[in-house]
Amino acid sequence: MAANGYDKVTVLLVDDHAVVREGYRRLLERRGNIAVVGEAENAAQAHEQFCKLAPQVVVMDIALPGISGIEALRRMLARKPDTRVLIFSMYEDAIYADRALRAGACGYVTKASAPTVLVEAVHAVAHGKKYLSADIAHAFAQRQVAADTDAAHGLSAREFEVLRMLVQGLSIRDIAQTMSLNPKTVANHQSAIKQKLGADTAIQLARIGGALLADPKKPE
Repeated sequence: MAANGYDKVTVLLVDDHAVVREGYRRLLERRGNIAVVGEAENAAQAHEQFCKLAPQVVVMDIALPGISGIEALRRMLARKPDTRVLIFSMYEDAIYADRALRAGACGYVTKASAPTVLVEAVHAVAHGKKYLSADIAHAFAQRQVAADTDAAHGLSAREFEVLRMLVQGLSIRDIAQTMSLNPKTVANHQSAIKQKLGADTAIQLARIGGALLADPKKPE
């Protein structure tokens, strides 16, 4: 029996939609060797459940209310460096997978993948392996990173998080409150982001950032 008291691979599901989480739970537990021991709909709940349950694998979306899944996984790793997080997201652009892996994710699977892929990924990550769904692996192989994406890679983890929130339309004050930062600090991050992305104005920054972080949930 595992140290956590389970023979099965224990999983914490993090997604902001209850119906979606229920679907994932049924999918994962159908095989009989995975136990979903907890669920969370945002980063704060995820961290609380993570600390309480100590799951072997955290399956987490990027698009969460407030702090993103990428920032949430960074905080989990800060508490427990050997945490195994599998990102399961609608984002199919390689830049999101790259940021997640840089932040410490053990794998990245898109929601466009076949159901069996998620199950396979959970087992791989639980056993210490890295895992990318075929579409993301293909995107990495095919995409010779463009100049604007290179610029985005030059952003620090915190700058990337600030950019994501700016593109969503959040104000400096809102971002400061969400990230528990001083508004002046956020404004300084915004200035640094502008310089790195070659944007002279807030409008240009929104346009460039929007192109880099295109939201798959919105119609083109």
